[in-house]
Amino acid sequence: MAAKKSDGKKGKAHLRSVSNSAPEPTAQDMKAFYREMLLIRRFEEKAGQLYGMGLIGGFCHLYIGQEAVVTGIQSVQEEQDSIVTAYRDHGHMLACGMDPKGVMAELTGRKGGYSLGKGGSMHMFSREKNFYGGHGIVGAQVPIGTGLAFAHKYKGDDGIAVAYMGDGASNQGQVAESYNMAALWKLPVLYVIENNKYGMGTSTARHAAGDLYRRGEGYGIPGEQVDGMDVFTVRNAARQAIDYVRGGNGPYILEMMTYRYRGHSMSDPAKYRTKEEVAQFKDEHDPLLLIKSMMDKAGIKEDEIKAIDKDIKEIVNEAAQFAQESPEPDESELWTDVLKPVEE
Repeated sequence: MAAKKSDGKKGKAHLRSVSNSAPEPTAQDMKAFYREMLLIRRFEEKAGQLYGMGLIGGFCHLYIGQEAVVTGIQSVQEEQDSIVTAYRDHGHMLACGMDPKGVMAELTGRKGGYSLGKGGSMHMFSREKNFYGGHGIVGAQVPIGTGLAFAHKYKGDDGIAVAYMGDGASNQGQVAESYNMAALWKLPVLYVIENNKYGMGTSTARHAAGDLYRRGEGYGIPGEQVDGMDVFTVRNAARQAIDYVRGGNGPYILEMMTYRYRGHSMSDPAKYRTKEEVAQFKDEHDPLLLIKSMMDKAGIKEDEIKAIDKDIKEIVNEAAQFAQESPEPDESELWTDVLKPVEE
């Protein structure tokens, strides 16, 4: 698929294929990527079930349909790189290696969760995996990601920051401020816009003027629009973008054209789009169906695929069981990790 690309100079956008010079995916690649995306899909489906049972409270934003984006990008990151994202964050946690048990326990508000049951769906972290949230304020993670990039540059650790945002967040003023600072200081940050066509319930056609990947042109930031439903197209675009950023050239913007199958959150009936539109994406662009088709053509046996399916089902069921069996935080936890001014 041809990807739109901008070299950061106004009016200099052109088309190129991100996969022309990319190596062909191996059977091992296909199985690994299928497994990663299936874990996210089944985990999110289970989270939706637990929410319906009343075991997950508050807000819960599912990543179903968008699995190829974080899977493809994470596959070409390095261990020292940091990640920050918004509130649709469970998929990002799993992709960077966080334990499904700890993630599910956090969703259910249990002590065994990554934030000890106090962060919930939108606010959990893992310093060990360089995952810095999960943020509920729209666009707030973008300046944080820019700051993480500054830290990488200051430390000289050869790391980069990957800052994810939605198409709705891309309209926030703090995003433009982040672009300016990152370009000015040549910070090693990759901005990933997960354009799933709707900012809550408002389509991009109604809330965003122009292509989002070109928003950095005024600052000299190159950008690219990529098919975010094809995991290998994502991987190839991410590899080139990350090489650019890690090479000391400053920030880069990837606009991933993707789609979420569920509503914005669990309380959203998604009546702003037709059933036919959703069905078309599921039938023609689903990330898992696309890679299964590739696996079939590559001669990967159905028994191998079923074995992966079975393994993932067990992992997700174990995570759900662990979450339900993990105790709730003690009442004393209400007063821990709370900052207050020091009294003189």
